[in-house]
Formats: sequence, C-alpha cells, structure tokens
Amino acid sequence: MNYSDIKLKGINENGIEHDYKLSDFKGENLIIYFYPQDDTPVCTKEAQEFRDAIEKLNKYAKIIGISSNDIEDHIEFQKKHKLNYVLLSDPENELKKSFEEQSEYITNLHRATFILDKEGKIVKYWDKVDVDGHIDEISDYFSKE
Repeated sequence: MNYSDIKLKGINENGIEHDYKLSDFKGENLIIYFYPQDDTPVCTKEAQEFRDAIEKLNKYAKIIGISSNDIEDHIEFQKKHKLNYVLLSDPENELKKSFEEQSEYITNLHRATFILDKEGKIVKYWDKVDVDGHIDEISDYFSKE
C-alpha cells in the first residue's frame, strides 16, 4: 500500500479528532516527523521546537508529528504542551513501515523527519535526528530551494 493512502486517527492543531490520510494534504509541502513516545524528555523537546518554529516553518510546509501512541495520549500531549500542528497515531507502525520501505537507506525509523513535496513524494529526509539544531536544518533545506 502507498504510504499516502494509509488511514490513521489524528488530531488537528485545535485538538479535534479526525481520520487522516497523507493524500488529504496533496497540494501542500509536508514536514513529517516520526518520534518514539509522547511526553518523554527528548520527544517533548522536539515537539516544542516544532511548536515554537511553526510560523517560520509554515511558510514552507505543514507540520505533522507521528508516533505509535494512541489518540488519547496525543490529545493529552498536545494540550499539555500547547502543540499547534497535526499529530497522527500509528499504533501498528503501518505508516512508519511504509516510509522505511520508501526510503532507500532507512531500515529502522526511530526519530526521523521527511519532507514531502506537493505531490506527496519524499524529497528529503533525516534519519537518527539530533533534536538540537534540527529546526535550523529544515529551514536551511527550504531556504536553498
């Protein structure tokens, strides 16, 4: 199955539950970041950095965070940290596995970020992301486009 057609539960930036497919975002560039667990120290720092950089990054793309946490965990995580972007729940790691299959060199996504173009094609990715300075890496990528 194509990763853009996998249906997942998610919440939008206002905390409203919705079923999503990545194909729903066709026509928009996407910054998709996979992270291991809601409300752990590094994952929280990463989520907050995306939150704080939303205005800068939304000039280029829509942000979507994805983990295997269930939707209830995402709702609490989003409220607690005032996250202002879409969070998707991938409890069976179906989307994660599909991205691994599409990515030439990635065999085990742990913490990774992907840029998808307006057609939904992966155009850039970072594997084994170091949270410190990662927002700058993403901004630099778009500023060179």
